[in-house]
Amino acid sequence: MAQFSLAYAAEKPLTTSFITVSSKILPSQQVPKTVIIKTKKFKIRIDKQPNGKYLYQSWAANARITSKPSMIISDGELIPDGSGGNYYFSFVNKGHTYQVWRNYLTDSATKAPYTLTVNDENDQEIVRQDGFVVKQ
Repeated sequence: MAQFSLAYAAEKPLTTSFITVSSKILPSQQVPKTVIIKTKKFKIRIDKQPNGKYLYQSWAANARITSKPSMIISDGELIPDGSGGNYYFSFVNKGHTYQVWRNYLTDSATKAPYTLTVNDENDQEIVRQDGFVVKQ
């Protein structure tokens, strides 16, 4: 038989704890102001602009980066992805979305540090290529 008494019970205010999840990049994984990566078909340079947006420039993989880029897209954004430090740059050009993903946390030790994806105006992926840093 169980007994309990309310004689010494006191009302305790309900306290709620919140966990704040930051959408910022971890300091140990700083975003470089300029990064140049090379995929199977492209060289891509991403630069942070004075207005805080990002500039995307690309060339054919075998082209010199000092030559005129084959594509330039301005007003890109840096988008944090999860809480582990991954992020991606997102650019839009003529209905196509170009994303350059930074792969810090992966399920593979051999995963490339960057991945380029391009989606068409119907959000269908038309390009996916791993990229490696040429200059940071």
